[in-house]
Amino acid sequence: MTSTNRNSPPPLPRLDTVGQDNVSQPVAADQTSIPVPFKEQLSALDTGTQQPSTPIVPIQGRPNVPTASPTTQQPLTAFPVIASHPVVSDASADIVSQQSASEVPPDKEPEEPWDTPFILRSAPPWMVSLAAHMVLLIFAGIFFIPNAIKRSIEVEVSYAVNQDDQLLDEDDLVPIAQNLPVEIEERVLTPDNLTPVEEPLAAPPDLAIVDNANFMSLALDVPHIGLALNGREPGMKQALLEAYGGNSQTEEAVRLALKWFKRNQQADGSWSLKKPFSAGGNGDDNTLAATAMALLAFQGAGMTHQRGLYQQEVQKGWDSLLKTQNANGDFWTKGHPHARLYSQAQATIALCELYGMTKDDNLREPAQQAIQYAISIQDELGGWRYTPGVGSDTSVTGWFVMALQSARMAGLHVDSDVFLKVERFLDAVADAGGAQYGYMVGHQGTLAMTAEGLLCRQYLGWQRKDPRLVEGVGLLKNSPIRWNEKNVYYWYYATQVLHHMEGDAWDSWNTVLREIIPKHQNKFSKERGSWDPNGDPFEHRAGRLYVTALCTYMLEVYYRHLPIYSELYKHLGP
Repeated sequence: MTSTNRNSPPPLPRLDTVGQDNVSQPVAADQTSIPVPFKEQLSALDTGTQQPSTPIVPIQGRPNVPTASPTTQQPLTAFPVIASHPVVSDASADIVSQQSASEVPPDKEPEEPWDTPFILRSAPPWMVSLAAHMVLLIFAGIFFIPNAIKRSIEVEVSYAVNQDDQLLDEDDLVPIAQNLPVEIEERVLTPDNLTPVEEPLAAPPDLAIVDNANFMSLALDVPHIGLALNGREPGMKQALLEAYGGNSQTEEAVRLALKWFKRNQQADGSWSLKKPFSAGGNGDDNTLAATAMALLAFQGAGMTHQRGLYQQEVQKGWDSLLKTQNANGDFWTKGHPHARLYSQAQATIALCELYGMTKDDNLREPAQQAIQYAISIQDELGGWRYTPGVGSDTSVTGWFVMALQSARMAGLHVDSDVFLKVERFLDAVADAGGAQYGYMVGHQGTLAMTAEGLLCRQYLGWQRKDPRLVEGVGLLKNSPIRWNEKNVYYWYYATQVLHHMEGDAWDSWNTVLREIIPKHQNKFSKERGSWDPNGDPFEHRAGRLYVTALCTYMLEVYYRHLPIYSELYKHLGP
């Protein structure tokens, strides 16, 4: 390096700041040039010998770069350049290095122009290719991949190994009535060929409160089956069986009983109290009562001329029965006079039930005529007895109250005055303040008449907690079914009263009912499916068919009539 003296030129300015006013445009990083002020200063550093100018070699693609002939010296033309590492002569390199070292911090590189074109020119080719492909992949993922994915639905299928296996989780099951005591011994079997009910439960109507009577307002417009006949519908039958304590044993007994009735139907479609079975009644035959009671057994199980397993038997029975009805609604033709109105009431119940269950237009007029006839022959005391319009007793009156109630359930018109008269009669035969009832006015209360009288009171509006009803129910509860003290008439009415009451009273009664009644059914002889009348108060007058019919009604009680005070209304409302 050449030393400096007082004749030396002034110190060189910083390379990164001088000559900036003379810069016009950049050139490639590998092509260097020195601005004009630097040329003059660097020439003064030489020893006096002027170096020939270095020719500028033309570079392809770089315009405005002057060229010189190898043999011809031309003045050096300045071409401003921005270079990462300027090229200077050897003499000036040391000076530049000293100034740079004194003015630039050792830990800081000179600033360079990091603009986008520079980055793209400096990037390696593989990096540019990688960035381009990444952009293409992102666009492909956004626009093409979702359309290529096929949507699918995953379906889980399960099946039961055994027929009775439950496929639902227990937590998914909702009880039909959580407040009801349910006791199930076995799964209940019901026919699976019945049409499901369209409306499982009719809503209870709004009733007006009256101050001068103990019964419900009777100006009711029941649009369909009403309340009490609902349980016979296929959609409700099994649920009510389970809710109120029925089981496969009670249903099997009903099935056998209906087969017995089928076997003993006569050729003309009617039934007899005397034949063709054994232990029939020994009095006058009464085909009207026998046919009505047999049809009630079929209908109580939900069988009609339009549905069920016994459509043909029911149709033949009604063809026979309706032939005997007069224009005024009376069915009676012949028989013992004491049986006349019993039979009339039973036939009216069966006819009103069938119309309510089927809404067959061919049945409406005959049913309404039978009701009008019943009202027309009501005794002035408010009841019915043996002769139309003459006398009243609790036994016959109870059957007519059920006939009138069946009409209401079916949507037929019933004059409310008829129930006011019934109330007055019941008040007249009441005993123990209304908790018990006698056969006629002035008679002491009996179990059978008390059960029948209390059932009438329930249908006429007594509330469940009425002290008179509660006391009477306690009497029935303490007098359960005992087969060696057979009285199917009492058992039939007491079963209905306690079923309406539900609760402990019904549970206690039903525990005996569902065991004793099926147990004593004939299961082996030619009378298989029936019950022997031996020992019953009416064994001689009514015989086997009468006892079999009432025992069947008792085993159908779980669904035959919906309980009056049932909590089901809260759970299965409209």
